[in-house]
Amino acid sequence: MFEDFINSLQNFRRNKMRTMLSILGVIIGVASVIVIMSLGSSSTKQIQDSLGSTGLDVVSISAGFMSRRGQSTTITFNEEFREKLFDNILNIKKIWYKNTLSATISYGASSASASCSAIETGYLEMYGIQLDSGEYFSVTDNVKGTQKIILGSDIASSLFPNGDAVGKNVLLVASNVTFNFEVIGVLKEQSSGMESTSTGCYIPRGFYSKKITPNPTASSVMVQAVSKENAVTLVSDIKEYCETLTGSSSSVNVMSMQSMIEQMSSVTGTLSAMLAAIAAISLLVGGIGIMNIMIVTVTERKQEIGIRKALGASPAVIKQLFLVESASITIMGGIAGIILGILISLAAEYVMSISFVISGNACIIAFFFSVFVGIFFGLSPASRAAKLDPVKALSGE
Repeated sequence: MFEDFINSLQNFRRNKMRTMLSILGVIIGVASVIVIMSLGSSSTKQIQDSLGSTGLDVVSISAGFMSRRGQSTTITFNEEFREKLFDNILNIKKIWYKNTLSATISYGASSASASCSAIETGYLEMYGIQLDSGEYFSVTDNVKGTQKIILGSDIASSLFPNGDAVGKNVLLVASNVTFNFEVIGVLKEQSSGMESTSTGCYIPRGFYSKKITPNPTASSVMVQAVSKENAVTLVSDIKEYCETLTGSSSSVNVMSMQSMIEQMSSVTGTLSAMLAAIAAISLLVGGIGIMNIMIVTVTERKQEIGIRKALGASPAVIKQLFLVESASITIMGGIAGIILGILISLAAEYVMSISFVISGNACIIAFFFSVFVGIFFGLSPASRAAKLDPVKALSGE
């Protein structure tokens, strides 16, 4: 077979232009598949990067919709509901209650609008939200309802351009009431899913329940799963349980970052596969071109085939000779296509300023598919050469 491969290379050298045109279709097809599938992988990675790697084990529960009759079908997020979730649903590590409000924060002549969250102690640490400076809330802060605040990075930068926010007192206006808070921490800017680490701020929920809204129900519930692998299952379990409580499928909205990432990845993966399949059509077109070229080659080399058969070559040997030749074309085209696909991907990464992920699976799949195309479309000409009568072949008929 190695000798057949060497003979193929020699034939390619004698017909350079014909060989290049045959390879071109394979190169374009392989490169297209690699670029498209790499683009899909890059899109998935961008989605994951934008949502962040924190909070993947957290499931969010918020109020549902109104029923058609105008009756509320939402569940009250009180301590009784928290206990019921713990007792009736598996794979829950901890449940956190949170309230949100729009607020204006000011320091001196500077002010900024922020989405303020009243949280329980340990919530930020659980969510993987890091501090750039300062400290988190303590248990005492939540129990006593101390007037302390942690600022998002953008809020802190606008109020304290010199970066000395920790230890300063700011004014927070919520529901037309002004409160004085001590800044104890500034968040590090990061992608953190459903939490805003740049334009948000956080206060102890104990203060919110004592001074802003006495004995409040939570506006949202954050359920921490035992592991991020359980988050997707936990979403469906909570939905089913809440539907059992109220008899309505719209009683609550339940979502998790892990399920969102999986859904988006599934969508981008499906689109990439469809586009790659369309791009692979060019490989089939290239395969038809290879078959035409191989038919011409068989016709031109009839006398060579006749001589080989006269010297004792079996039909299987003749068939193998031309199969190796057609496969060699696609092997070279596949290798060149992989190189071209990677170069295009790198160029796109440079021009578009995005992180382009080269899909190794795409390279392997495209290469072996191209080789399959070469063998499949080379099979008919090879069989035709193997069936030639040596006498007619030598006579040139």
